[in-house]
Amino acid sequence: MSQEISVEDAYRKGHTTFMGLELLVAPGALVPRSETELLGTAALDALRRLTIAEPRIVDMCCGAGNLACAMAHYARAARIWASDLTDGCVEVSRRNVAFHGFADRVSVHQGDLFEAFSDLELEATIDMIVCNPPYISEKRLEGERSHLIDLEPREAFAAGPYGLSIHMRVIRDAQQYLRPGGILLFEVGLGQDRQVMGLLDRSKAYENIGSIANQGGEGRVVVAHRKSLGESLAPEV
Repeated sequence: MSQEISVEDAYRKGHTTFMGLELLVAPGALVPRSETELLGTAALDALRRLTIAEPRIVDMCCGAGNLACAMAHYARAARIWASDLTDGCVEVSRRNVAFHGFADRVSVHQGDLFEAFSDLELEATIDMIVCNPPYISEKRLEGERSHLIDLEPREAFAAGPYGLSIHMRVIRDAQQYLRPGGILLFEVGLGQDRQVMGLLDRSKAYENIGSIANQGGEGRVVVAHRKSLGESLAPEV
């Protein structure tokens, strides 16, 4: 894992390191955390098991574009679509894609989750979706976690009353974009892995649902595979 530096130091220097890559950072986009490298390595491991010549990947809630750039760097044949809602994230992501010379394989789009891809005809063609969404409840963000938004954008953290509002929306909408057998991977907050696994199970659209723990034994990544389209008609989650 990368050595963590403070958000203030990262913004002052204008760059940080994620999965061995130098990445540009700027106010308006979350500074990539070393803890998110678990999601990146889990995604790469899953991608290798898919054995697809030219995998098609979505980086949802891309932030500074750290996962998109890492996937492009370590999976050289991958085609990646990244998206985020805010101007700051999209700008920094596009700068990082250009900085690493990935513009021929990575495109960054702006919109509210999958709305960013509404005119790209990506439905049922995506092999993998990686998502590091906001996952802190509004109550905690107004209380003991309020320091998080001193320097970084509130949108990078706030996720409704239970910290799961973005997970719920992505679980629902990813069904339209993943091909049968495609993989969805989330980063989750401490103690959220079982809740997110339950949401995936109740959707009836996913199988092989599991969690991946960090070195401390805490489940921080949740993974699931899209069922074949004929197996279920998934309800809203």
